[in-house]
Amino acid sequence: MTNKPIVAVIGCGYWGKNLVRVFSELGLLHTVCDAESSRFSSLAINGAAPKFVVELEDVLSNADIKAVAIATPAVSHFEIVRKCLERGKDVFVEKPLALTAKEGEVLVGLASRLGRVLMVGHILLYHPAVRALRKLITEGKLGRLLYCYSNRLNMGLIRTEENILWSFAPHDISVMLHLLGEEPIEAVAEGNSYLTPGVVDVTMSRLKFKSGVTGHIFVSWLHPSKEQRFVVVGSEAMAVFDDTAVNKLQLYPHKVDWSNRIPRAVKEDAIAIELEKLEPLKEECKEFFRSIETRIPPVSDGAEGLRVLRVLDSCQKSLEDKSLSASSTNSSNLPTTPWPSGEFFVHESAYVDQPCNIGKGTKIWHYSHVLSGATIGQNCSIGQNVVVASTAKIGNGVKIQNNVSIYDGVVLGDDVFCGPSMVFTNVVNPRSAVSRRSEYRPTVVGKGTTFGANSTIVCGNLIGEHAFVAAGAVVTKDVPDFALMMGVPAKQVGWMSRYGERLELPLSGEETAICPHTQDKYILTQNRLQVELAKA
Repeated sequence: MTNKPIVAVIGCGYWGKNLVRVFSELGLLHTVCDAESSRFSSLAINGAAPKFVVELEDVLSNADIKAVAIATPAVSHFEIVRKCLERGKDVFVEKPLALTAKEGEVLVGLASRLGRVLMVGHILLYHPAVRALRKLITEGKLGRLLYCYSNRLNMGLIRTEENILWSFAPHDISVMLHLLGEEPIEAVAEGNSYLTPGVVDVTMSRLKFKSGVTGHIFVSWLHPSKEQRFVVVGSEAMAVFDDTAVNKLQLYPHKVDWSNRIPRAVKEDAIAIELEKLEPLKEECKEFFRSIETRIPPVSDGAEGLRVLRVLDSCQKSLEDKSLSASSTNSSNLPTTPWPSGEFFVHESAYVDQPCNIGKGTKIWHYSHVLSGATIGQNCSIGQNVVVASTAKIGNGVKIQNNVSIYDGVVLGDDVFCGPSMVFTNVVNPRSAVSRRSEYRPTVVGKGTTFGANSTIVCGNLIGEHAFVAAGAVVTKDVPDFALMMGVPAKQVGWMSRYGERLELPLSGEETAICPHTQDKYILTQNRLQVELAKA
């Protein structure tokens, strides 16, 4: 293995610090990026010291950095992964790949088009016990598989930005799909919120597979002791992977005796399976490097991460459906539980269906409707007669003017402006008589973008950061960062600054311009525009 540092770790907090340690031990660590520079001093670095930066752009613009490992909060995964792929980096991202299957589809498709490695941090697939367990199943040592279940329980780090399903269950879902070699035909979940209103603390998920195997996944961060147990039951034997035990993988050759057509349990002593003494995280990081070198997809590639997302999406939908059916009608149209009063404003004529996530300082005005499951960030303004669909995601500081519908599959970054009566879509060929809900295409909008009044955005496209779409324009393709789009269909006619000032730059070439309002410097390289912020 080469010792040339080529990897940047983005995020060095609770889990990212472990990636920093391992990539430095492998001689691959080039840069560590984190917005909180105070974290740098506590990192364990082996060998040459890496560069330390606080801006993502410093990673994206460095040609010596060939790959990135992302360990930031899950809500940021989509945008950071997208930017890194578009800037030519191979990407390793901690689970989950994104927060919806539609976002995952965008990232997997983007990686495929650009020929980049996309790997998801499902670390248990690199655990010696899981590898040995898969070998037992492949060799038929367990016989015909009947069912499997897992318990991932703890009283430790309690999150408020994501629920327990998305925090703990991806580990066990990835193992279950990996061992069985198939996706479930049904995935549902039940759960409850005990600590943070609207954030589920305990869930039980049930997966049903075409082969007849069933799976159960129990996760909780409200449990008196730590438990990480995965059990596979077959017709000839049973296997238990207990990550907290000394003998992590044990085979139980129990059988059922059917003498006189009456089932009788025949128990045998457990057999400890000898495992390789390997660190799963280091094996995972080595796999990422092998994929960079050979261009062979890793075990936990983007497609595998997307399969896990689909299961999570299905389980999350069932959680929301059960919560909605259990809640009574709110005759005042104002949210009661699960939200604290006073955190945001809802006009008395607006409807907000429970449960959904609305940030502090947000205002929802006359006759608007927020559907169950929607996510709206902090300090947003939702104008009159606006509809926000169940899977829509709206960042912080977003302003949506009157008569706009934010449909399923639409993701708006921070500080996006949606002008009056502008239109999003989510199907390219709608027919009233034909159901196309399974064909929805996402629209993802970068930070700071503006949509003029009556503009239309055809679904399935990526809109870059700080782009500016003129009034009445119809966008039918991806839009670069800072692009000024006009016409039907919309074409790029120039560049706009973060402030909203048109820049005197050609569409391509090698030139620079200064925004007269902010003194930020804009650098054009070929047909890509980048910004150097003026020092305060």
